[in-house]
Amino acid sequence: MRKLPLLILILGGTLLAVSQSDLSKYRPGTIMAVEPHHSSSSDNAAQRKYDISLKVGNTTYVLLYTQPPGTISPEYRTGLELPVLVLSNSIRFNDGLGRSRELPIESHRATQ
Repeated sequence: MRKLPLLILILGGTLLAVSQSDLSKYRPGTIMAVEPHHSSSSDNAAQRKYDISLKVGNTTYVLLYTQPPGTISPEYRTGLELPVLVLSNSIRFNDGLGRSRELPIESHRATQ
């Protein structure tokens, strides 16, 4: 009976250590610019898309953002700093409600 609480404590500590190691990979990113996305394909006109320039360290990434219905335009987020995780083809962050979101990287360039 005493082994069960010990097992729960060990598993909880392991999960906490794994989640903290993932959090340490997050870096501060600043939204530098937000522009309407211009696409040559016939996208759904009801879906507003934006190109968001995000500076992380010495690199500026251009991300494709599709605005969910009923949300505030990202144009008002210029200058916002948020923790981001840079992956190979996308960037992950938490939205204002704490939900994890991932945006595809369209391009990136080195900046000063």
